[in-house]
Amino acid sequence: MDPNLEEAKGRVKEAVGDLTDNDDLKAEGAADQTAAKAKGVVDDVAHKVEDVIDSVKDKLS
Repeated sequence: MDPNLEEAKGRVKEAVGDLTDNDDLKAEGAADQTAAKAKGVVDDVAHKVEDVIDSVKDKLS
C-alpha cells in the first residue's frame, strides 16, 4: 500500500480514537503513521540506490 495512503489511514484512526476517547485506537493510528513514514523513507532510499546503480551501469557500458 502507498505510504501516503497508510499515513492518512493512521491519521483517521487517531482522529476517531480522539473523538471516541479510545486511547488504543489513537495509539494504533499514531503507530500506523510512524510506520508509513518509515516505509516512505525506506522506499525513497531504495529508489535512490537503484538510480545510482543504473548510473554506474551506464558509465561502465
